[in-house]
Amino acid sequence: MYPVIWYHRQVQTRRLGTSELKVPVICLGTMNWGQQNSEEEAHRQLDYAVTQRGLYFIDTAEIYPIPPEPEKQGRTERYIGNWLKRRGKRDDLVIATKVAASDLIRTRDTGPIPKYDKKSIREAIDGSLKRLQTDYVDLYQVHFPERKTNFFGVRGYMHSPDDSSTPIAETLEALGELVKEGKVRYIGVSNETPWGVNKYLSIAKEKSLPSIISIQNQYSLLNRTFEIGLAEISVKEHVGLLAYSALNMGVLTGKYLDGARPPGARFTIYERNQARYNPEHAQEAIRQYVQLAQRHGLRPEHLALAFVISREFVTSVIIGATSVDQLKSDIDSAEIHLSREILDEIENIHRHYPDVTH
Repeated sequence: MYPVIWYHRQVQTRRLGTSELKVPVICLGTMNWGQQNSEEEAHRQLDYAVTQRGLYFIDTAEIYPIPPEPEKQGRTERYIGNWLKRRGKRDDLVIATKVAASDLIRTRDTGPIPKYDKKSIREAIDGSLKRLQTDYVDLYQVHFPERKTNFFGVRGYMHSPDDSSTPIAETLEALGELVKEGKVRYIGVSNETPWGVNKYLSIAKEKSLPSIISIQNQYSLLNRTFEIGLAEISVKEHVGLLAYSALNMGVLTGKYLDGARPPGARFTIYERNQARYNPEHAQEAIRQYVQLAQRHGLRPEHLALAFVISREFVTSVIIGATSVDQLKSDIDSAEIHLSREILDEIENIHRHYPDVTH
């Protein structure tokens, strides 16, 4: 029997979809661990977040760390698993991970490119459970669509008539088997479109399969495209948003303005995703949000994170930090309530610079 996690320590909690879980409005993201963070640093973040701040919601993925490299795949889950073993307690945590259909996956015997079919999903969960050193995960998410559609920063949809992806019904049936077996408590999606979410919901209802309770997509001051088609679905169908990159990979702190490249920062080390999260045409919008925060005596990251937390369709904001000090500051944003004046000023900037990154 799974524990009913229904308590509130330091950080505000919200119900996750239609589940019995309540999770903190801040979720500990882990995609840097094994790339920018060592195992020792990852364990320090876990100790601080869980023990000192009551942040018991942890998100990871089989493909982490990012940027993905085949030889490092699964390292992040191993770090968490070693910490869980050392801690000796697991049932007071909500642990989420993801399955990926990607040619970057090299640790599964599913052929050249794993898919979201039954065989591949079963191999994926067994691998994740082994690395995490647990016998179940609370939330198992489909990392991104296998079908050809627009996600990961692609704005326009280009139809592909030769799409041969695994039917969503088969994926749901595979996930449903894992739920029945107790390896997975709840399921969710990530980087999905309105069409995709509706298909998951309608097929689950039609075939009496487990329904998705969450969607993990990017949402930030610079990219509010989730509001266009997905926010209504999220609220009315109780599919909570787990927002990632709410700081646009650190861009909304202002640390990259005027071409700055701080030592050790992600975009100082890696070129990957700069065009998506920190394009030249977004610099004035970034500057205005930073200046807005400063006028009101706020840290820019607190403004950006507090805004995302304030949205009705958001259940939790996934934060990724490279140090405990950075983690502490990000968690502190959960205590900030933005005034009507600040929210109005945010809307004014957004009207002039709508969704400048995607």
